[in-house]
Formats: sequence, C-alpha cells, structure tokens
Amino acid sequence: MNAVNLLGDEIANPGHGTEAVVSALLDVMLLYILRAWLADQTEGGPATGWAATLADPAITAALRHIHQEPARQWTVEALGAKAGLSRAAFSRRFTSLVGKPPLGYLTWWRMTLAARLLRDSNTSVQTIAQSTGYTSEFAFAKAFKREQGLAPGQYRQHSRR
Repeated sequence: MNAVNLLGDEIANPGHGTEAVVSALLDVMLLYILRAWLADQTEGGPATGWAATLADPAITAALRHIHQEPARQWTVEALGAKAGLSRAAFSRRFTSLVGKPPLGYLTWWRMTLAARLLRDSNTSVQTIAQSTGYTSEFAFAKAFKREQGLAPGQYRQHSRR
C-alpha cells in the first residue's frame, strides 16, 4: 500500500492518533514530491534555481545556519566561513545560486519569520524584533515596513481580517 492509499484510508476511517498519522503521511508525501522535483530539475543537465542551491553543500551549510540562528548578527565573512569559502567567493556563489546577496536573504528570512509570528501569535513586537536579530523595536519596524509595506502592528491587524 502506498502513502496516498494510506492517507485516504486514514481519512476515510479515522481512529486513535489519526491527526498524527495524517501529519506524518503528508510529511512523507512532501519529501517524495520534493525528491521527484529535484530529480526532474537535474535530469537535463546541471541543476538551476533552488535545485542548484540545494545541491551545493557550501551554500546549503550557510542557509542552514541562517535558518537555525536568524537572530545572530551574521556577516558575509562569518557565513562564508561556515560555508568554507572566502568572503568574496561565498558572496558571488550565494548570490548566483540564491538570487539575492547573503545579507539580503537574511533580511528576507527574518521578515518571513516575523510576518508568520505577527500573523499567527500574540507575541509582542519587541519580542519578535529580538527573535529576528533586531536590537530595537524601531529598527525592526522600519525594516519590516520596508519589506512588507506595512508597519508590524498594521500587518498583524490586516492579516487577521
């Protein structure tokens, strides 16, 4: 029986732990879809886009560190060191593969996390600012408005309508 059939059966005949089983099966199916997509992306030659990014161990290492520690005061030099590359080589390679410079991507990731917290929680703006690497609420609000077009409080109200 494949994952799709198991999922269909679990939804049609719920039992103890159905929520956990459905969640796990959806995770497994997503991984198989991503594997198939990555294989398809690299079939005709060298990988491009996110497939290329995920195939590059140095850039993947830097992305992993950014995602694990978004509040850290990263520099291009520090990220390059995590990738095992010089600052200049890392910056060129990262920008080429990801489509944004390293610190531009870091800002985008921080704002993505902040938007999710504003939308899905009652966490204070000050706490969100700190958890995304900003030392002041004012600096965070300015960066957030530049990226999202709305101040954090306005974004929270708008996203909950």
